[in-house]
Amino acid sequence: MSLVICLALTLALTFRVNAVKSQVRLAERQIAQLKQEKLFLETEFETRASQQQLKAFNDVDFGYSAPTVGQYLESERQLAALGKPRSPDAPDPIRVASADAVNASVRTMMAVEAKPSSPFAVLGMGAKTEPAATTPGAKKAKKSEDISEHLARFSGRAGQNTGHRE
Repeated sequence: MSLVICLALTLALTFRVNAVKSQVRLAERQIAQLKQEKLFLETEFETRASQQQLKAFNDVDFGYSAPTVGQYLESERQLAALGKPRSPDAPDPIRVASADAVNASVRTMMAVEAKPSSPFAVLGMGAKTEPAATTPGAKKAKKSEDISEHLARFSGRAGQNTGHRE
């Protein structure tokens, strides 16, 4: 009989310990949540304080304001009209190439050229035996020819892969 009473008291004590443990876990979760909320509120407070400080700096020191309707441009021409003429010592403008600018006959002629002698030539890695260009104009022309050849080779391979040619 005393064994049954001890077992009942042990069972009751176990339930009580588990209840207290779950209350402790709940309190720990609430503490973590409150810490996170406190951090959020501190950040919000600092952000608003710095915004007010920045506004005060702007009002006193800089005087910046949001753009008005009259300050927006409607086209690139209006933007270009605001520009200044180039000075004599200014660098050359940057020019970009377009695939549409390549002559279609050059593409066709390059696509028909014979098979390369090595597998590396397909990738443009083969040795070239052409004389080196000496003037800047010749170098630019050589580069444009290389680009044209590469585009023609690429478009020829693309046509072979898809089953149609250009």
